[in-house]
Amino acid sequence: MRVDLSCAREAQSLLAAHFSPTPLTRASSLCAGDREVYLKIESGLPTGSFKVRGAVYSLSVNLARRPIGEVVAASTGNHGAAVAYAGQLLKIKATIFLPVHPNPVKAARIRELGATIVETGADLSAAIDAAYEYTERTRAFFLHDATDSDVPVGTATIGMEIVAQLPTVDRVYVPMGDTALIRGVASAVTQVKPSACVIGVVAANAPAYFLSWQQRRAVETESADTIADGLAVRRALAPNVEAILDLLADVRTVSEAELLAAMGHLLKHEGVTAEPAAAAATAAFMKDPPPATSVLLVTGCNIAPGALRSASV
Repeated sequence: MRVDLSCAREAQSLLAAHFSPTPLTRASSLCAGDREVYLKIESGLPTGSFKVRGAVYSLSVNLARRPIGEVVAASTGNHGAAVAYAGQLLKIKATIFLPVHPNPVKAARIRELGATIVETGADLSAAIDAAYEYTERTRAFFLHDATDSDVPVGTATIGMEIVAQLPTVDRVYVPMGDTALIRGVASAVTQVKPSACVIGVVAANAPAYFLSWQQRRAVETESADTIADGLAVRRALAPNVEAILDLLADVRTVSEAELLAAMGHLLKHEGVTAEPAAAAATAAFMKDPPPATSVLLVTGCNIAPGALRSASV
């Protein structure tokens, strides 16, 4: 269930050839006498999101195992852009399945990276189903970040960096969509610093993994209607539920208003641009700030124009 630390170190070495560790900065506006707060800012990575860590690592190691003529992803945007980036980097054709009417900023990034976009279905689950059907017909490699075992190895490098940059860390807050991010981060943090705990954050309007955490079983919801497209997961997967039950200290929910307020706070007080999903960790912290040394992941900056206007009000 946990990423092997030797694999995470190998991922660090592989990814170091493409980009440097991301910054950890003190968030003075969130600090107080009994607490220190830091932001782990992933938005400076290629494609403006943490997702390139998992995509580049997974595609690289899979390419070393066998020939790959085409890579496929299903995404609300950031994972698709990351796979498009990895495909361009490794000279492999990329096809990205998105729900209809995707975030235009994220879709533009995918196109700029030379990938083919297929818009299909009302949500991520429908896009995933279409991608599975396509790969069954074409035998392309489906780099599905919810199920791919190599993606969390890439995201574990975030946890390794956090503990190296801030050995006194007590709590790490992580936005939780399909769980590939948090499974990697929590695997690294809890092994390198066992006294530290990891807290997952989901959108209250997309509660599949929160309900799964509560009920200790995989839950599917009828909708995932949230401004945080990166958290818009409707279908929890049983192996991922088992992993978060083992790895996490808690799972919190945040409302749409709380996401927008956190985006506005980060922009106004810390000069940090965060898309709604990327502000989820900050939103959860602001609801109930603990007397501890906390790290809040800011996972991406690809904001749809409407969300940016709402957060700036």
